[in-house]
Amino acid sequence: MAKEREAGAWYGMFGWSNRLIASRKFQKWAAHSFLTRRMVRREGAALFDLLAGFCHSQILMALVQFDIFNLLFKGPKTLEELAETCKVPQDRMTILLRAAVALKLLRTQRGGRFALSKTSAALLGVPGLSDMIRHHDVLYRDLRDPAAFFRGDTQTELADFWPYVFGGEMEPQVAKTYSDLMARSQELVAEDTLRSLDLSTVGTLLDVGGGSGAFLEHVGRAHPHVKLMLFDLEQVAPSAAPRFAAAGMDDRAQIACGSFKTDAIPKGADSISLIRVLYDHTDETVAMLLAKCWASLPVGGRLIVSEPMSGGTRPEPAGDVYFALYTLAMHTGKARSIQEISALCRQAGFEIIKTPKPARAFVTRCLEARKLASL
Repeated sequence: MAKEREAGAWYGMFGWSNRLIASRKFQKWAAHSFLTRRMVRREGAALFDLLAGFCHSQILMALVQFDIFNLLFKGPKTLEELAETCKVPQDRMTILLRAAVALKLLRTQRGGRFALSKTSAALLGVPGLSDMIRHHDVLYRDLRDPAAFFRGDTQTELADFWPYVFGGEMEPQVAKTYSDLMARSQELVAEDTLRSLDLSTVGTLLDVGGGSGAFLEHVGRAHPHVKLMLFDLEQVAPSAAPRFAAAGMDDRAQIACGSFKTDAIPKGADSISLIRVLYDHTDETVAMLLAKCWASLPVGGRLIVSEPMSGGTRPEPAGDVYFALYTLAMHTGKARSIQEISALCRQAGFEIIKTPKPARAFVTRCLEARKLASL
């Protein structure tokens, strides 16, 4: 009862505070008071940014679709040059470019020329980011009616864009689109994973759901002694062979085809990696996959999980906004917290070894576990 009274007191205090802040009379006073006007401006600007956020993302989308960042990478250009190259009327190109400057995606120079900003230059340096931005027109359409989306009344396009999560057949071109997009966006994930975890003592690493081998290529370059194994769908896995050959790794790389939903995980590795795999699937599928990984590994074998995660009891923008909505639109997965993933791993018979603080939570977070002798 004491705790309930204490909780009620806190609720009453915060309820009073919220009612005060929501009062129009208080808002008018606070906007002019020396003590509070800076806070009011800051809160108002934050609310407006949320309201205008879709417009901001569409400005970015237009710049990418017109390939303006790459055009300016070759050197600054005038409004007239960009309008002519992009086949956009000058009055409309003016609006786009001014919006880009306001969002610090471009900057102006003397003579009316436009140039890359630090932000857009960094964007060009992120492998696959432009492709991911182009791909988001699918997600935007899925979210056009947010109320229907959250009720579950929307037949999302994103669910059809990634048919592999349902375990169905994929047309060759669909498989290529999936593999290419994942490979191009894998570099940052690989960098942060290898920065967070020490794989120097791994003998053989099996990457389950390894796609075209992008993550294993990074591991192979960082640790030349590690033997590489890849397991993925028969429509996807063979695309890793040219990558391994080009990297000079085909003599220490093996490729196995199959679905972890219907097939056993290949044996022979002392470590298994699941890179951006779990958040594509339901808890039931994840539990089944982790059990198969446990069965595949020797006693003491390592399990590596790397993917964007929810902040759990402390929600954060990457995992609890972007990835939460993305996986919800896919209809099969969800962004889980490190605590949720740890619990699923323990349930499968793993001991959690390490959950390092992520370098960039919007890229990935890692977990390392070890197979116990028995369940």
